[in-house]
Amino acid sequence: MNTWLSLHWHAFFLALRRLASTPYASLLNIIVIGVAFSLPTGVYILLENLQTFSGQTSGEPQLSLFLELDTDKATIAKIESRLKQHPQVANFQFISKDSALKQLKQGSGLTDVVDSLTQNPLPDAFIINAKSAAPEVLEQLRAEIQKWPKAEHVQLDSAWTKRLEALLKLGQLAVLILTALLSFALVVVTFNTIRLQILTKRDEIEVSKLIGATSGFIRRPFLYFGAIQGVAGGVIAWLIIAIVIHLINSELTNLVQLYAIDLHLYHLSFEDSISLLLFSSWLGWIGAWLSVASHLWQIEPK
Repeated sequence: MNTWLSLHWHAFFLALRRLASTPYASLLNIIVIGVAFSLPTGVYILLENLQTFSGQTSGEPQLSLFLELDTDKATIAKIESRLKQHPQVANFQFISKDSALKQLKQGSGLTDVVDSLTQNPLPDAFIINAKSAAPEVLEQLRAEIQKWPKAEHVQLDSAWTKRLEALLKLGQLAVLILTALLSFALVVVTFNTIRLQILTKRDEIEVSKLIGATSGFIRRPFLYFGAIQGVAGGVIAWLIIAIVIHLINSELTNLVQLYAIDLHLYHLSFEDSISLLLFSSWLGWIGAWLSVASHLWQIEPK
């Protein structure tokens, strides 16, 4: 066990030494990997924040029932009774036309305009909270209420969230495609770097084979080199995203003050951060393994 650990420690420090021996090339490769990984990671964070924001704002699924302007009190009472007995309605609130006009007058700053109206143009309305959030159930309830007497218009207030969810799904697909393409690019960068390392270390590899070094012993430092380069690129990507989020949140502060809303971007969670580093390290290891498997066997001691 101690021998196995010492071999791996030796390979690890040898990989670090090789990285340090070409600092500019190594740093350039790491930055390229970091920038490449920051793109899908940034889109992923944006989608996660949009999903969180939509979840905070959508709340319970609601329908707004607007009645015709000439609806009498008896019809309103019948509608209230039907809503109370409806199995899909959790609760509801009646907003009279006079109450709606009063709220408009107080909240819009259009007091003079409202006072100049000869009659109330607003309808009586019901705000209905449904028991189910399933889109098909909400749509069926909306269509049913629309057919009731004196129902002018029934609006499904959560319709925008369904459109947002559809866009989020499309965005998630885009993230997967972008991640796959840039992961391939990372593997190619590592493959090329290791190939050049093998070519420059050709004499050293031949001597190692002559004195009985196994393929695993020769291969191990290259694999660590690829993994270290990959995880370093993941760290750079994490730092890029952290800086960008900090800058955006600084600008959002003014918007939050103007509109009195809780709006700021969240960074990667601890689990997502670990996943990013492990994934980038794994891709670096894969690129190194492919390169070693393709080129190391061609070097034989003369």
